Amino acid sequence: MPEDLLPRGLHALDGVRLLTLGKSTVTLGGLLFGLVIVAAAFLAARIAGRVFKRLRERSPLAAPSIYIVEKLATYGLIIVGLIMGFSAIGLDLSSLALFAGALGVGLGFGLQGVVKELISGLVLLFDRLVRIGDYLELQTGERGVVAEIGPRATRLRNNDDLDVLVPNSKLIESPVINWTLQNGTRRLHVPFRVAYGVNKEAVRDAVLKAAHDVPFTLDDTPVRRTQVWLVGFGDSALQFELVVWPTLEAVKRPNAANAAYTWAIEDALRAGGFEIPVPQRDLHLREVFGEQGENAKDALRLKTRKKPGAGEEAVAAVSHNDAAEDLARGEDDEILNPTTPPTP
Repeated sequence: MPEDLLPRGLHALDGVRLLTLGKSTVTLGGLLFGLVIVAAAFLAARIAGRVFKRLRERSPLAAPSIYIVEKLATYGLIIVGLIMGFSAIGLDLSSLALFAGALGVGLGFGLQGVVKELISGLVLLFDRLVRIGDYLELQTGERGVVAEIGPRATRLRNNDDLDVLVPNSKLIESPVINWTLQNGTRRLHVPFRVAYGVNKEAVRDAVLKAAHDVPFTLDDTPVRRTQVWLVGFGDSALQFELVVWPTLEAVKRPNAANAAYTWAIEDALRAGGFEIPVPQRDLHLREVFGEQGENAKDALRLKTRKKPGAGEEAVAAVSHNDAAEDLARGEDDEILNPTTPPTP
């Protein structure tokens, strides 16, 4: 390596030859200088990543675009640093025979998967079908917010604040549900059951009011409306579904949103005096201990409980809906950019 490129402290070490690769001679001074350059490149890439991360936190709407610039900058700094480091060491990069041979040997010993994931990660960055902040659902049932698209895997953070690492190629080769691709909401279906013989219109009105009272329910529009559907006839109950459009923040936490609506529905049904049935089986006793009919029931000490009449007034206090309040606090922002331990 030319002495004029070395710092003064390394001139004495430049004469210490370590090995010779073709026409290139690696010296101790050049090796140390190259390692310093590579270390500086990695440090610069790390600092740049932190700067861009702060920009993403300040501009949530532009976060996906900033993330692409962040990855290009960090990858670029590392690649330039490696090239400069190899040049400082004294390796002749004009000839790619050495790198081609090393790459071929590496691929032969199993680096195909690494290269595959790296290319898949670059594709994910630029096709923008999967972006930072999107809420994904995989075929395996895993769900979470995209927190990072790395060179090997994409990191999903689920609502329990656990990180799920998914190989980049899986997001390209396998079907993936992106709940928030267009930065919009989606419809939730919340099932519930009511006993036969109830006034369906009264059930509908009570559940609709309860759904609209939940703070993260969107206002009705001609296209998106909160509705109550009768979807089936069960063994002991009518089967309904609340069809509701929540906010984008609630969509990213579907389990909590479903729990919040279920809680609100139960409050409304109990306050309205509507019976929520449980599966029942009739037991016919012909003879027990030599007794029959009512005498058999008396022998077993079975007593029939009186059911509340349909006209009886039901008294129910408004209960504490933890899931609804949890979503109303906007806990999803802490999941994407956690600064404090998440609230259970």
